[in-house]
Amino acid sequence: MKTNDIMARLRAKYPGENEYLQAVQEVLESVEEVYNQHPEFEEAKIVERMVEPDRIFTFRVTWVDDKGEVQTNTGYRVQFNSAIGPYKGGLRFHKAVTPSMLKFLGFEQTFKNALTTLPMGGAKGGSDFDPKGKSNEEIMRFCQAFMLELWQCIGPDQDIPAGDVGVGGREIGYLYGMYKKLAREYNTGVLTGKGSTWGGSILRPEATGFGALYFTQNLLHKAGKDIKGMKVAVSGFGNVAWGACIKATELGAKVVAISGPDGVCEIPEGITREMIDYMLVMRASNRDKVEDMATKFPDKAKFTPGKKSWSVPVDVALPCAFQNELSEDDAKELKANGCICCCEVSNMGCQPGAIHFFQHNGILFAPGKAVNAGGVATSGLEMTQNASHISWSGAEVDAKLHFIMDSIHEQCVKYGTQPDGTIDYVKGANIAGFMKVATAMLEQGTV
Repeated sequence: MKTNDIMARLRAKYPGENEYLQAVQEVLESVEEVYNQHPEFEEAKIVERMVEPDRIFTFRVTWVDDKGEVQTNTGYRVQFNSAIGPYKGGLRFHKAVTPSMLKFLGFEQTFKNALTTLPMGGAKGGSDFDPKGKSNEEIMRFCQAFMLELWQCIGPDQDIPAGDVGVGGREIGYLYGMYKKLAREYNTGVLTGKGSTWGGSILRPEATGFGALYFTQNLLHKAGKDIKGMKVAVSGFGNVAWGACIKATELGAKVVAISGPDGVCEIPEGITREMIDYMLVMRASNRDKVEDMATKFPDKAKFTPGKKSWSVPVDVALPCAFQNELSEDDAKELKANGCICCCEVSNMGCQPGAIHFFQHNGILFAPGKAVNAGGVATSGLEMTQNASHISWSGAEVDAKLHFIMDSIHEQCVKYGTQPDGTIDYVKGANIAGFMKVATAMLEQGTV
């Protein structure tokens, strides 16, 4: 396999799909050496098959707003790879959603799910619907219209969507209610991230953030450091950032910055539990303004418009919001301010220049497909509970999540340890996930 040749073909075939092409190139560059040690992979054209989704569903979503006016959006479901299990991945509702974005996310999801040790394939979906400024009733009507088109493409042993940006517990509830009405069966295993009284798993809302901090803690321990007492910057204030703030605080760190599209809130004394709880109110408001935190807690938080969390001096940076949110210039600012570690909690949260800068300037770095796998791992645990018609305690779920994140870290170390003893977590995560999926594809024949 020659990465450059494959990328040239993909660029010619999918011009302008930058997120997807970026994600594929990162993985292929990491696995090229290992792949070429397996001629059976080359003979079966594993990479050429792996970089293309199994199928993509595209559909119109028509709904009526509160003024009685008809609105139309586009919905998607990218079923990327089912070599190791049914398709599994979130739904994203955001005005920037495109096929390229969802192909990148589905591709990443394939390897992330492989890392969890659970039998789940990769998928992603969503719509260019913008929840910002919409009423609760409008969001409900959109979710119902979206599911009207999607429901026949999903199922507990076929494709199990979950939440993502713009899709939280409220949206999953509306989506599931419509699915149940259409399918005429109470099958809780068809969606994850459900309410606790109707098939949801305890700790699922917190799982992505919790798992990310467990991974970060392992990474720091491996480097002879401890997160206790460290200053942490987080981007975003959705479920992922919320869970990360809870667990970072529990582990003894001090979260001193959170950000939004409008700017950054600096919290010199560290975020409090009351402020963490308020993050959920901010998310539910659909205002998308982190300034609301400073308005609510003027004596504890200072808002600066137009700035990012990475402008605040910290030890650990945790991108939790969107892809490519942390640039090379941001990485340089973090380094200048004393940052020693960056773990992607969002999917592909760092631009390639930022990753290269971290790796070549002594800053510990780990990619999203490893760091944020706790969310989908706990979705997998929710699927298991649904299939068995049981419910585990929070302690049981947390113990299983801890074990899974420890296992992911061990796989990254196994495949990412370099001759000089350093650990390339990007390479380790990519190779570990790739080998599992590639082997399964090879053993199942040319399909």
